[in-house]
Amino acid sequence: MATSSESGHESTTLRRVQIKLAPDSRFSVPNSDGYSLYSAVLSSIDAMDETVSQQVHDSDLGSLHVSALRGVFADSDRPHHKTILPNNRYTATIGVTDPSDARVFQTLVRGLVLENDEISLTNGSLHVREFENSNTNHTELLEEAGSLDEPRLTFDFQSPTCIEEAGSVTTMFPHRVSVFRSLLGKWNRTAPDDLNLEFDRDALARSVIEKPDASSYDTHSVLVNRVSDDDDNPRPIFRQGFTGTCTYAFKDASESLQNAVTAVSLFAEYSGVGSAVARGCGDVTVEAIQ
Repeated sequence: MATSSESGHESTTLRRVQIKLAPDSRFSVPNSDGYSLYSAVLSSIDAMDETVSQQVHDSDLGSLHVSALRGVFADSDRPHHKTILPNNRYTATIGVTDPSDARVFQTLVRGLVLENDEISLTNGSLHVREFENSNTNHTELLEEAGSLDEPRLTFDFQSPTCIEEAGSVTTMFPHRVSVFRSLLGKWNRTAPDDLNLEFDRDALARSVIEKPDASSYDTHSVLVNRVSDDDDNPRPIFRQGFTGTCTYAFKDASESLQNAVTAVSLFAEYSGVGSAVARGCGDVTVEAIQ
């Protein structure tokens, strides 16, 4: 059963930017480049406003979604690395969903577009060539979902999607229950209380069908962080996840379940799916087809 209050509370703006980047030269980046890109974005925010940077670090919601780099890469002589190529364009997506994070977005725009058009990685830099911004809110996503009748929801999981099932164990398949329960939690942590949604595991299992594209499906082990041990030696933290395309369809689903599942699907492009979404994981595009 899906529910939401209709008290008319104004929903918070969700922000998503797509950045097109160009390198000056050929240089290597880790295969798990989302972690490096997150660090570079955070450095840009820190250079503009240390208070906002600390806010991102301390956020309980983990509302900042930073994709991995998308584009054409060459092999690298360095283990676990790939090579960025000059004369190529690379794309990254950044989403902000926390109601208190408007300053994060404003600082990001100022840092990357207005005052400094460069993202500096360890071995080279990428220059911002295009910056495309899209905004929405939870109310608008619910209205869009309500206008669709039994849509087919096609997810392109573009970077490793790591959905924690129990503790640090992650699912390796875009199962309908795992994907939509993850998105439901993100929605309810960022939406006004009167726009919270509910649907249970059994209803998802009965009324939603996943149809993965086997030819696109792959699994990954991705670096998401480094932590120091007792001797102050950095230890890499990995998560396991999947990429690929999967279409979700409804079967004898109630209207309320359809609307709720569709709304959190549209929300996914802003929030990402699963864990470590600030460090390159869970980046998706979603198409709702009538």
